[in-house]
Amino acid sequence: MANIKTVFGANVRHYRKKQGFTQEQLAEKLGITTKHLGTIETGAHFVSADLLEKFTKQFQVSASALFYSADEVSLDDSFFSQVDQMIDDEFTKISGKIKTQIRYMKKK
Repeated sequence: MANIKTVFGANVRHYRKKQGFTQEQLAEKLGITTKHLGTIETGAHFVSADLLEKFTKQFQVSASALFYSADEVSLDDSFFSQVDQMIDDEFTKISGKIKTQIRYMKKK
């Protein structure tokens, strides 16, 4: 199991980059120093509850999303996209089978 500060820091870095921010830009938005943000991203320091709330608002994610490691399954957009694709694939297979059965019944 990974260190919670390291996992949290990696997720902060992930979401920061996903939103296209530099450390300087995000630090300014959060009201902290770039050095402080850097120590959070490396897992050297952790955040207060107030700063955690600022991260969740800035990234528009739940607090729990910042605590999942890459090895763990989380219910994010990519997970739901995969589920949607599985449903679509199964629907296509089933509808193909039904069409084949209807055509066969028509021939009888």
